[in-house]
Amino acid sequence: MTVWLLAGLGLVILLLAGDALVKGAVNLSLRLGVPALIVGLTIVAFGTSAPELLISVSAVLENVPGLALGNVVGSNTANILLVLGVPALLSTMSTGACEMRKSYLFMLAATGLFMVLAFTGIFTWWSGLILLAALALVLADAFRDARAHRSATLDVAEALEDVEGADPDMPWWKIGVFLALGLAGLPLGADILVDNASALARIYGVPDTVIGLTLVALGTSLPELATTVMAALRQQADVALGNVIGSNMFNLLAIIGIAALVGDIPVDAEILRFDIWVMLGASLLLLPVVFLGRDLTRIWGVGLTAGYVAYVVLLLS
Repeated sequence: MTVWLLAGLGLVILLLAGDALVKGAVNLSLRLGVPALIVGLTIVAFGTSAPELLISVSAVLENVPGLALGNVVGSNTANILLVLGVPALLSTMSTGACEMRKSYLFMLAATGLFMVLAFTGIFTWWSGLILLAALALVLADAFRDARAHRSATLDVAEALEDVEGADPDMPWWKIGVFLALGLAGLPLGADILVDNASALARIYGVPDTVIGLTLVALGTSLPELATTVMAALRQQADVALGNVIGSNMFNLLAIIGIAALVGDIPVDAEILRFDIWVMLGASLLLLPVVFLGRDLTRIWGVGLTAGYVAYVVLLLS
């Protein structure tokens, strides 16, 4: 029981520290004059993925690399099946006006690149460089789009509306507190969670990869789930889809890319046989939503959520 409580404590610290880092970094960047749209595309995306990044790096350093790989593959599967499924159960999301085609194609390309590298059997430093180079291309394209679409007369308050945690009146000392809490809490939470998740794997005889695919992946998908539920209730389907697509790209390219520079990540045979294909299949389920404008109705919600439950049951059986 103590191990479960400590794993839960590590997860809570991670989530709170990630939120603090996002708020601090967003407001620091805005006070320094960085455009709000660019902050949203980069710092917010990085901040919400910081728990996954710290877990993966800690897992590699502590010689449980299966936890790192399982975390990313499991998070991406959970992001589509659960993070879109649960909000769709609560409220139909109309996606007809969403323009996500290019971002979605980038996500599929990132998934394909990740799979090709995974089938080499191990992620090494050169695999990490390839993934990070792909991330640089995606970010460069995002910057070009942001500058092209940003109106010169856009009101500052309006620009800030779409950036999570933005507060133009936040004092400098408060920004510093948020940054300090985030930077101190993330490695602490990651260390506690990785130590106790790997202990759970040993106690129950479950491979660390499976712990990463389930317990850790589900936990680190909670920020995305909370954001998407609120977006669905506010009828902001573009925010919900953008959150999932952006998070999945970042997980594949940045997190495994950086973790592979820290140390080699062997690919478990079971991930190649099953889990990586579930991740791809879940990604392809969004094709009719993105390209045909199909609404995410409650029927979709039931199907996606049931699919995730079935997947976890299969993993643990």
